Amino acid sequence: MTATPYLWRFFRAGGFDQVRLDTAADLLALDQLDQKLWVALSCPTSGIEFDARTLALIDTDGDGHIRAAELIAAVQWAATRLKDNTVLARQLPGVPQAAIGDDALAEAARQQLIDLGKDGADALLTVEEAGEAETRCRARLQAAWESGGNAAQALGSDTATAHAATEAVRAKIDDYFARCRLAAFDNRAADALNADADTFRALAGGTLQAGSEAVAALPLARIDANRPLPLGESLNPAWVEPMAAFAEHAVRPLLGRRSELTLAQWNELQDKLAPYAAWLAANPADTADAAPELATARDLERLARYVRDLLPLANNFVAFRDFYTRQAKATFQVGTLYLDGRSAELCVAVSDPAKHAALAGLSRMCLVYCDCVRKGENGPEKKAIAAAFTAGDSDQLMAGRNGVFYDRQGRDWDATITRIVDHPISLRQAFWSPYKRLARLVAEQLQKVAANKAAGVESKLAEAAANAGKKIEAPKPVAQQAFDVGKFAGIFAAIGLAVGAVGTALASVVTGLLGLHWWQMPLALAGLMLAVSGPAMVVAAFKLRARNLGPLLDANGWAINTRARINIPFGTALTGLAQLPAGAFSNVGALADPYADKPFPWGRIVFLLALIGGAVFAWWKLVP
Repeated sequence: MTATPYLWRFFRAGGFDQVRLDTAADLLALDQLDQKLWVALSCPTSGIEFDARTLALIDTDGDGHIRAAELIAAVQWAATRLKDNTVLARQLPGVPQAAIGDDALAEAARQQLIDLGKDGADALLTVEEAGEAETRCRARLQAAWESGGNAAQALGSDTATAHAATEAVRAKIDDYFARCRLAAFDNRAADALNADADTFRALAGGTLQAGSEAVAALPLARIDANRPLPLGESLNPAWVEPMAAFAEHAVRPLLGRRSELTLAQWNELQDKLAPYAAWLAANPADTADAAPELATARDLERLARYVRDLLPLANNFVAFRDFYTRQAKATFQVGTLYLDGRSAELCVAVSDPAKHAALAGLSRMCLVYCDCVRKGENGPEKKAIAAAFTAGDSDQLMAGRNGVFYDRQGRDWDATITRIVDHPISLRQAFWSPYKRLARLVAEQLQKVAANKAAGVESKLAEAAANAGKKIEAPKPVAQQAFDVGKFAGIFAAIGLAVGAVGTALASVVTGLLGLHWWQMPLALAGLMLAVSGPAMVVAAFKLRARNLGPLLDANGWAINTRARINIPFGTALTGLAQLPAGAFSNVGALADPYADKPFPWGRIVFLLALIGGAVFAWWKLVP
């Protein structure tokens, strides 16, 4: 029998359909959702505003990216350990004790709540409290381990010293008795088990040191069948000091003062130290990863984090609900940049601005890259961001300008523009861009002419100053040139043609305007302005409609699975412009600026132009 497919709900934002994830059932059915409908298929674990510990737990392979399969696995892991899966969608700060279905986890949660004084069926274990469970478990295991140490210490506080001295020579003593037993098995083995003459000749060829590796590799003492181990004389020089410490701290306290040690006595000594060695090996600090109690405590923290974070993560991964509904900041929005009288909310963290800009430029957004610095508790802190400016204009955006960046924790950073990826910002900017370019061109030409004139004057003044005091000779008479009638006639004809052409054009415009009805004149002027600004606005409109969030995030390591558009109204909302508060007054009273520029008399100019136009129109109509 075919299973009934899950009934999904979608909402449309950013120019595409996005799945709605509102309930725990939605989360649990993610494995049934076609991944072609996911907004993202992978996201980085760094450079986003989300709990780093939770991301590390979901990233099971530790490659720094969370993929769709890992998110689905995390949801299923949590579901198998909960008896009330609805808590996954309740935006709780942790996991309620009553919702845990796994017996071991439930007991660990109960113990932790008792330690915190929060015992009760409806008690909730927060993420922070669950994170302390492992620490408390370690402390309990350590205390239990230490309490059992007294019975294992045969020599009291000196047991540790005896154990350390024994461990330092254990392997060498075992080697000695094994050789002696082999020699007892066959007398012919004794000579082979001792160092031969060739070995000593090789040692004799160089500078000998008692503690060298070559000497230490020789047997601990001479090998004979069933021979006891001497503890004083006839020992390998490299092992004299370790053996002396062994005899002093282990043999004498446990077996009494002896000059040699038999195999049976060696085994007896090891048996007396065995309880201490076993107790030492059971130290929780050395076996923490294998302790079931600690594994349960870690799973308890994982469950609390999953209950709190899985739904918000899914709504910033499977869908970009927070970003497009603006109910909350998206995980990739790292803060707000205040600069040039605007606040840019679409700011992403950047590790390599040059590499990021190469791909992010395809987003068709105006991107401003900034280096941000602040003084932290441990010294200066630095970060780089890319801010998308989606409203206003780019006239005053340039490298070197400063602003202030506020991160999601409310900390302020000094921000300096380092590079700009220029794209149209708004239709208003596109409308005025031809006129601004014309004004800029005229201003540059006037400045160039003025600079050339000033340079010429300065050159003449410098020349005059250099020639001051010199004897001025009378200039030679210049030969009178004959007046060239043809040349000047051509010049005057050219000037006349130019003036005539300009006059004809102006006359045509004026005649056309005067031939219109009064209500048609504003329409004609508006049409003229549209003819100038229209092409720029059309091009800007196409580019603004093509703005795409995908390349901006792909450059940060995301795998965006759709064309996430930022249309004009939404882009306007992402960048705030400076506005006076409602009901505010400006430039009034004693604080009025006495040096402010005088306002241009537009009213008078318009009135005079209208008066002149009316007079010309009346003359045109009345005079035959």
